Amino acid sequence: MKSEYDLVVVGSGAAGLTCAITARKQGLDVVVLEKEPVFGGTTALSGGVLWVPLTRHGRAQNPGDTVQAVRDFLQAETGRFYDSESVEAFIANGPQMVDFLERETSMKFVPTLYPDYHPTAPGGADVGRSILAQPYDIRGLGKDMDRLKPPLKTITFIGMMFNSSNADLKHFFRATKSLRSALYVARRLLNHVKELVLYRRAVQVTSGNALAARLAKSALDLGIPILTSMPVARLATQGDRVHGVYVDNAGAERLVGARKGVVLACGGFPHDKERVAQAYPHVRRGHQHLSPTPVGNTGDGCRMAEAAGGYVDIRFPQPAAWMPVTRVDFGKGETGVFPHLLDRYKPGVIGVLSNGRRFTNESNSYHDVGAAMIKACEGLPETAMWLVCDKRALASYGLGYVKPAPMPIKPFVRNGYLVEGKTLWDLAQQAGIDPQGLEDTVREYNRHAVNGEDPAFDRGGNSFNRYLADPENKPNPCVAPLTDGPFYAIKLVMGDLGTFDGLSTSTEGAVLRRDGSVIEGLYAVGNDRASLMGGNYPGAGITHGPNMTFAYITARHIASGIRAREAREDREVVAA
Repeated sequence: MKSEYDLVVVGSGAAGLTCAITARKQGLDVVVLEKEPVFGGTTALSGGVLWVPLTRHGRAQNPGDTVQAVRDFLQAETGRFYDSESVEAFIANGPQMVDFLERETSMKFVPTLYPDYHPTAPGGADVGRSILAQPYDIRGLGKDMDRLKPPLKTITFIGMMFNSSNADLKHFFRATKSLRSALYVARRLLNHVKELVLYRRAVQVTSGNALAARLAKSALDLGIPILTSMPVARLATQGDRVHGVYVDNAGAERLVGARKGVVLACGGFPHDKERVAQAYPHVRRGHQHLSPTPVGNTGDGCRMAEAAGGYVDIRFPQPAAWMPVTRVDFGKGETGVFPHLLDRYKPGVIGVLSNGRRFTNESNSYHDVGAAMIKACEGLPETAMWLVCDKRALASYGLGYVKPAPMPIKPFVRNGYLVEGKTLWDLAQQAGIDPQGLEDTVREYNRHAVNGEDPAFDRGGNSFNRYLADPENKPNPCVAPLTDGPFYAIKLVMGDLGTFDGLSTSTEGAVLRRDGSVIEGLYAVGNDRASLMGGNYPGAGITHGPNMTFAYITARHIASGIRAREAREDREVVAA
């Protein structure tokens, strides 16, 4: 590690790496510092989807999409937090960022079929705004392969990854019903076992692991050092300007200078206990919260910026991207957090509170269900919901960490993760749900579900509800009655995928003081910066898409400022 660089980027997630790559392509000398022994940050654990409207991929899918439609959608979704300058910058630069990465680096994207999460909102779209990192063979990272953060253990099958946005998972759900799917699954499993024998991990990666791997490959190919196990202790300041960072190098502080700036990309504050207790309404009540984000995301960037004069306001009605989760016991003292991304959409699965009553459309986005859950549990002893299903739904789709048939379920019943009851009354008593409430709810739900209807919450009423459901379940892919015992339930509590509130910055990413002035030499990208979405989550990839776009903008802004100063200095020399 050198003692000085043009740009120091703190954090190795998608935003930090995009900023570093863009800056390097603009001629800057860049280093990436990562506190963990592995790189990839929250990105490596994510779905790897980017919400970037009007890309070449999206225009091919939805040629009728327009700039005005995107404006209308973002204005409807963000309300009083609508920032027209940032929105215009995002719309203009998002497709440029995608084209730049695909043209200049190892980054490749593929289109998805994801609708916007609120497709019926003004300007909403049924397809064409979300793209996905193309799967990647991490052997391309060479000796750095082992430094890539592995995916969440809870969302893999013996370490094997899936894409929810293609046919991959559909084959696994149909493995016992279709010879074609069975052969597909057999081939996938055989190849995966070979990878485990040879490399002790999956080398064919998808989703956020592919996004992180492709960006890291691109950075390393450009000669950008990604220095892991290199936590930044504090910023180095001189007067009102940030000129570097102090790293904790084997217990001793070492100054790493930054001639042109420091970029904070530390992943927000989902594991900053003090700030979470201030920001999250259910935590303020004393209720449980489990985040599947990296435990190292402790708000380092926010704290360092505040020490230099920046500020973080808890301003958004929803300060984080909510994700209902369950705790998984792997045995031998090891636990994990399972994010409920898929099961809620499936027919024959409903969500109830401790009173046995449904409270929302289970097939809405995880964030919307989470927000509804927090609101519905106000005044209750805990913020929790139970997913309830019958044996047919469990066998077909699984439930949480419990896999579909023919995988065994008894280990999960024995360790308490899955509650089993011969009748709904029996199930409710064992799960801690009001038995009469649950029986009444299921009876009323079934009365309409036999016809594929849900008058209470209009489940299956829009394209997003239906996208992750079961298209073979007619007439409504989201709705089926719960009829055949035994019945099953798992208890979900609140988690998050990252924070929305963050540092106040200019559109270009410069960290601001409360008086609106810029802290020279200090920038924030990713979840360290307050979200463009104003605390809402309107589409798949609204974290990565804007975060990578504004990281691209920030790097170009820093580089253009340097060029402008150099040109001015040249003119002054000539004039003299």
